[in-house]
Amino acid sequence: MNARPWEITADLAVVGSGVAGLAAALAARELGLRVVVLTKDAADAGSTRWAQGGIAVVLTDGHEPGDSVARHVADTLTAAGGLAEPATVETILADGPAAVDGLRRLGAVFDASGSGGLSLAREGGHSAFRVVHAGGDATGAEVERALLAAARRPRASVPILTDHVSMDVLRLGGDSGPVGGLLVCDGRGRAGVVRAPAVLLATGGYAQLYASTTNPETSTGDGVALALRAGALAADLEFVQFHPTVLYTGRAARGRRPLVTEAVRGHGGVLVDAAGYRVMAGEHPLEDLAPRDAVSATITRRLAATGAQCVYLDASAVGDFADRFPTVFAACRLIGVDPRREPIPVSPAAHYCCGGVLVDVDGRTGVPGLYAAGEVARNGLHGANRLASNSLLEGLVVGRRVAHAVAAELACPRRLVPVCLSAAPLSAPMADRGLVQRAMSLAAGIGRDGAGLASASDAIEAASVDRPVVDRTGVEDAALTLLAQAVLAAAGTRTESRGCHVRTDFPRTDDRYQRTSLLIGLGADGAPAVRSGHEIRVGAA
Repeated sequence: MNARPWEITADLAVVGSGVAGLAAALAARELGLRVVVLTKDAADAGSTRWAQGGIAVVLTDGHEPGDSVARHVADTLTAAGGLAEPATVETILADGPAAVDGLRRLGAVFDASGSGGLSLAREGGHSAFRVVHAGGDATGAEVERALLAAARRPRASVPILTDHVSMDVLRLGGDSGPVGGLLVCDGRGRAGVVRAPAVLLATGGYAQLYASTTNPETSTGDGVALALRAGALAADLEFVQFHPTVLYTGRAARGRRPLVTEAVRGHGGVLVDAAGYRVMAGEHPLEDLAPRDAVSATITRRLAATGAQCVYLDASAVGDFADRFPTVFAACRLIGVDPRREPIPVSPAAHYCCGGVLVDVDGRTGVPGLYAAGEVARNGLHGANRLASNSLLEGLVVGRRVAHAVAAELACPRRLVPVCLSAAPLSAPMADRGLVQRAMSLAAGIGRDGAGLASASDAIEAASVDRPVVDRTGVEDAALTLLAQAVLAAAGTRTESRGCHVRTDFPRTDDRYQRTSLLIGLGADGAPAVRSGHEIRVGAA
């Protein structure tokens, strides 16, 4: 990095330009705060634009008869495997209608029904049609478009610095003081400081830990690593949700794979094996609309039993498929499949990280001035398994709540102490990314056991070398190495099966001793250490 640093000042520095980060930035700007958004790639390169299904919300008008926020809460708690926090779930879901209304006022356009209201879909784990969507299966793209357009409006523009990777959270007075800003590297390799009394991590998840995922290349766990190194805690990291229906494009396929939204099953699609037998028949009361963990685990067992590489989603009963699901239709046609006439080959892939930085419902961590929202955060909404289409809603709601929390905190201004760059470059353990992804896919996917988890941890540790963190590649490799060891430690400690954490050597759920979240912090040696779940509270760092 260049030895001559640059510097900017803001009230709130937002790391990440997805739904949570932009919702927070826009709300903070409305409240009169000086805001800057930093993103390591293009402004729309994150996970938000890839979200297909929609936003799960009980509308103030036009919802399905008999549906209610209470039913939405109940469905969320059921999917969460006993680890969601009811008060958090109720707060976020109750705030949902206002958040969606606000998004529509910013210009987001959702699909309309024939009666003039919003069209509603049903997805796995939901007891009602309550998922609003845009472009059929392009909801995330529309949400991202609307938020970015609002952020770029001349009168209330929010500065967005692309190709700026956040390397370290800076704390005043050493490791014990409040947040003072961020150490950043720009696209030209120059080091700089963003001085701000509040930092929001909205960087998305860490599904790039796996060789096959629905996530873009940006999902490398940077935010969780930044928070851990700043002294915050993480929780529920072992709960990585595998989406059951990802387009199977061949045995050698790696990296981001196209998603086949659950809404296809909500509109009548059914899973079958190569012989035509129903995969979910008799496996769960909701069969093809069971929660994701149940469907993914059932598919994995069927593949293991038959030796097949994929199962099939028969969508022949879904009318107007090409118009209703244009994104899925286009992806299928690229591999020569016409879903109107032939089944879609699908298999599970890493999709959503239910755990993350430990925060309260307003996004506060245990480090004063440090916040987290969206997939990077663990606020108690998802527990052991996320209910479909709750994530975009969470980003909208909690992003705005963070802005209000920061505004309240800064109502009594505090003096910013100058922050100086250290002469010594940052360094961190890094292992080869391909090795990490292979080890995690083999040992920490659907169906884990103690021996495999320990072996993967040993392999990653043996391959890790301390290297200077000087650019985006270094930030990502260091984050993936740290997150891999943290996930393996938590998964090895949880000797039960719960939600999307399935232990083949401990197949039962243990509600007597293990119905609590596991906390992860960094030990004195800088390595992830599991703490007792009974300590769980914001401020426990």
